[in-house]
Amino acid sequence: MAKNVLSKFQIRKGEVFQAPLENALDRLVTPFEEFIHRQSTSGLLLMLCAVVALVIANSPWQEAYKHILHLPAGYHFGDWSLSMSFHHWINDGLMAIFFLLVGLELKREFLVGELSELKHAVLPVMAAIGGMVVPALIFAGMNVGSPSERGWGIPMATDIAFAVGCIAILGNRVPRAVVTFLVALAIVDDLGAILVIAIWYTESVNMTALAAAIGLVVLLWLLNGAGVRRAPAYLFVGVLLWYALYKTGVHATLAGVITAMAIPARPKYDPVAFSTFVKDIIRSFDRCFRPGDKIIANDALRARVSALDNGIHLVQSPLQRMETRLHTPVAFIVVPIFALANAGIPVDSFTSTEAVFNPLTLGVICGLVFGKLIGITGATWVGWKLGWGELPSSGTFHHIIGVALLGGIGFTMSIFISELAFAGSHEMLIQAKAGVLLASLIAGIAGFMVLRRAPIEESTQGSGELEHSHHSQQQGASKLP
Repeated sequence: MAKNVLSKFQIRKGEVFQAPLENALDRLVTPFEEFIHRQSTSGLLLMLCAVVALVIANSPWQEAYKHILHLPAGYHFGDWSLSMSFHHWINDGLMAIFFLLVGLELKREFLVGELSELKHAVLPVMAAIGGMVVPALIFAGMNVGSPSERGWGIPMATDIAFAVGCIAILGNRVPRAVVTFLVALAIVDDLGAILVIAIWYTESVNMTALAAAIGLVVLLWLLNGAGVRRAPAYLFVGVLLWYALYKTGVHATLAGVITAMAIPARPKYDPVAFSTFVKDIIRSFDRCFRPGDKIIANDALRARVSALDNGIHLVQSPLQRMETRLHTPVAFIVVPIFALANAGIPVDSFTSTEAVFNPLTLGVICGLVFGKLIGITGATWVGWKLGWGELPSSGTFHHIIGVALLGGIGFTMSIFISELAFAGSHEMLIQAKAGVLLASLIAGIAGFMVLRRAPIEESTQGSGELEHSHHSQQQGASKLP
């Protein structure tokens, strides 16, 4: 993207160095970079990792697979130690990075995104609430009074990568505003899942560690208030917060969300100030330049280039920079590793009648497929009829039904909640995961087919969407912390 923008500017004077293989490598790397940033790619990779995990778990390598997951790993420093299984490190440690990205997305969306204006936020928020409450009620109704009722939070979640990946395959058949509606819905859904994990899936609380965690949260906000803009400072405190929450009994991954909320969202320079700053630096650069000078040998030139580099960082908010940097490692390393470690379940969990037709598995399937469909569609219809919000531009209820079905893809967060709900019961954990995988498959195929048959309208909203986005960002800038 940046390469395409830069190509519009021609270098009229001066020398541009080209390495011997630079052009060839550009032709190879640039399309690949564009490819991996597509949501459909991360969704396909997630699906591939789930299939690989299923294959390994039902192959002669299954014992080696289990052995690797249960290998202990930890840190030891004198009398202090922290040791967990490899599987535990993935779910409690690596997923904290996933939750950090989720927190950054939540904060941006509520400050300058689709959820920053009430009239655009009402329907996605209502749809998300309906898509959480109805599935939970369906599951609870099918499992009330049994040990499996603890899993009521499993069908509440939506997997953004899978859902958006399905829509991406359809290309222009789905209006852009409908995709935005789905993303906003899924982000609110993530917030609901985070609250459920924090409140209902915490067994006991260590008050001393909780006091330390509260102190670290205060420190994060002091850093924000003091104008600290270096991400490593927040990440260092975030790691300490992760350990404190781990010791409290509250799920440690919530440290990622809390840390994200403290990271500054307001840039140092607004566009006008940055433009003035750049022009001043360039004028100063030109005054210091002498024919034949090289930057490597001219301290004055190097100082101005360094100042320009700092300014480029300061015109972007720390939140924006961190979110951009985290997208690729989370989508292509963290979540796939999570899938490899958690999607490996026996095939007979899908094939035998007893394995599928039990209240736990059926509760997850019905909650994700039918609960999401009823909850999202019903809440959207009520909000629309009452005049509280507007349907996505160029979208119809045909699209809303398709989005509601795709909302039933609950892979990552649903499996994560399954691990928390049934950590002490291997059989129920397998049944819950089987329900999540089957429901995600059914919901994904059904949602794809419904949206594929949705009416295609001429979209004239391109410039309007850009104007709305710019307007939202201008309004949001005044409330950025």
